[in-house]
Amino acid sequence: MSAEKVTVSVIKADVGSVVGHSRPHPSMLEASKGILADAQKQGIIEDFYVTRVGDDINLYMTHYKGKGNKDVHGAAWECFQKAAKIAKSMKLYAAGQDILTDAFSGNVKGAGPGSAEMSFEERGSEPLLFFMADKTEPSAYSLPLSKIFLDPFTTTGLVVDARAKKGFCVEIQDVIDNKKVVMKSPEETLSILSLLGDTSRYAIKRICSRAGIGPACVVSTDKLNLTAGKYIGKDDPVCICRAQSGLPSVGEYLQPFINPMLVAGWMRGSHYGAFYPCSPEDSDPVYFDGPPRICCLGFQLNEGKLQGLEPLGTKNGEHIPVDFFKSDTWDLARANAVKASRFIRSQGPFMPSILGPEEMEYTSRPEVLKELTSRFERLD
Repeated sequence: MSAEKVTVSVIKADVGSVVGHSRPHPSMLEASKGILADAQKQGIIEDFYVTRVGDDINLYMTHYKGKGNKDVHGAAWECFQKAAKIAKSMKLYAAGQDILTDAFSGNVKGAGPGSAEMSFEERGSEPLLFFMADKTEPSAYSLPLSKIFLDPFTTTGLVVDARAKKGFCVEIQDVIDNKKVVMKSPEETLSILSLLGDTSRYAIKRICSRAGIGPACVVSTDKLNLTAGKYIGKDDPVCICRAQSGLPSVGEYLQPFINPMLVAGWMRGSHYGAFYPCSPEDSDPVYFDGPPRICCLGFQLNEGKLQGLEPLGTKNGEHIPVDFFKSDTWDLARANAVKASRFIRSQGPFMPSILGPEEMEYTSRPEVLKELTSRFERLD
């Protein structure tokens, strides 16, 4: 096994979908596969997998070029440009929505697509989990990751695994002021939670082992409305996780999703809804443009290559991942997510069904208040 650090990158974007915010056309996914297959032949990337959650195209890539590499990001940019062109030719909904610029500057940061990347020395066995969310925002992962890395009643490994017991460094981003702070668990756990409870401002970016294992997880925290200066779509974040052997087990990563969790960004980017764990193929919106979807696919990493359930030696991204939320084991969780979403939806245009005014992605309230300026009277 090479001591050279491998990089796992996930870059995603919504560049058009069939019938509202449902799913990209299959030809858009196929075009992306072809571009990444060429990038693999050129030695830019080691391996790749193309998938989707709802209307978002997700590109998984492995390589040895480090985070933020121009060629790797350029390949992803080419995928989204090609997919957007196809979407526009078909007059699909929101074609090119997440593309904020015509020119590629060497990195997708600030250009619209979201990205999560981590570099590490590959262990003897390297299980990877890829979480993908639709109809929500980056802070949607803060609650489940807090349970996974800070709560021993969720993750028994925090008590019984000597390396996990040493704790983790949690990088929290202030997505409004574009700042970050790194805090340590377990000694700062309560202070970490005091920040993360404000999901409108703070979000987990990455978590690293304090036992020398390296990064445990990384989240895309790109905020489209802040980047573009106006609402153009939800952020629909991704999260890459390494599992087992001093890190949370696969089962501990999945545990929090058994119970409904309310996340922001459903319907017009302005409502709360409950996470609905499902397969990518079941991630189309079916109720009030949702509920917000969460998918989880798993691969082993093998000398920089992705290994799923496909035969050994499969090339060109034709992988078969383990689809963890596909099982009927999650039927009750899905039913409870719909029940919770229906309940909060019954509040209609009243909080807490809708977000607070500072989080509403678009609203007629400023125009209403402007019209009423002369009619408001000061109380005695």
